Amino acid sequence: MCEENQTQVTQIRLLGFQSLRNYKPLLFLLLTLSYVCILGGNLLIIFLVTTIDHLKIPMFLFLKHLSIADVLLTTNVIPMMLDIMFFEEGVLSLWGCLMQLYFFSIFGFVQCFLIAIMSYDRYLAICHPLRYSSLITPDLCLRLVVGAWFLVIVLTSCEFLVIIQFYFCGLNYIDHFFCDLGPFVELATSDISNVMLQDFVSGIFLLYFPLVFIIVTYFCIFFTILNISYGRRKAFSTCSSHLTTVCAYYGTLIAVYMTPSDESSSNINKYRSLLYLVVTPLLNPIIYSLRNTEMKRAMKKMRYLFLNKMS
Repeated sequence: MCEENQTQVTQIRLLGFQSLRNYKPLLFLLLTLSYVCILGGNLLIIFLVTTIDHLKIPMFLFLKHLSIADVLLTTNVIPMMLDIMFFEEGVLSLWGCLMQLYFFSIFGFVQCFLIAIMSYDRYLAICHPLRYSSLITPDLCLRLVVGAWFLVIVLTSCEFLVIIQFYFCGLNYIDHFFCDLGPFVELATSDISNVMLQDFVSGIFLLYFPLVFIIVTYFCIFFTILNISYGRRKAFSTCSSHLTTVCAYYGTLIAVYMTPSDESSSNINKYRSLLYLVVTPLLNPIIYSLRNTEMKRAMKKMRYLFLNKMS
């Protein structure tokens, strides 16, 4: 409980980008354009995979759910970020901050599993091409996707059942543009050692395990490609888009959460967070639309149907 000379925190102030006050109009414009492009690109992928028959295959089913997670993740954070830039700082209720952190964790971690599932799909397609259609059935695809969402929600909820029991007294501001776990729990006047241990254990299952799985599958893919006598370029092109996504997403996560942190680096991490909140969701539609033959064919088909309707 709070002491007599302390007030219980009911609102959280987000300080945002106070050090970039002179550049806020430019940053506001760039973030707004980026958010519009993220929504447009990812919603286009979701629409195409849902409506175009030749895209209803495992790889694009997983891509659709990755795009859904991208849209939900950015919508959970970027509108609030823009509001903070417009009004100098943001104010959320304590429960509002908790909910933002809760959903941010779910949408962020589920992408790790979806990317790992996509690597498994590429592994089967290249290493076991003759058995691919019998191994990766629509029923298995659905189970993998639902299992990823379920596991992430359960593990995240277990951690948050501990966090909601914390007491927050006195300080109520976070030098960030959203409610991230580290800065948020630092405001707690309760003992946070248990939740930090729980966060570490959850991180092994939600972050490290998918990464190790992806590395192992790609070792198998590369060895298989090296051992085939023809079609190497085509085999590698089938997983190049996914490998680019892996490098972009995990590269930004490693830069923010797996590097040693101190008082100065925590401020730098605030800006590094823009990489996986803005840059990666913006890159995914570009990677999978401009570098993928089936996706380009689907866009041409939609354009043709649209022009026919207009005429």
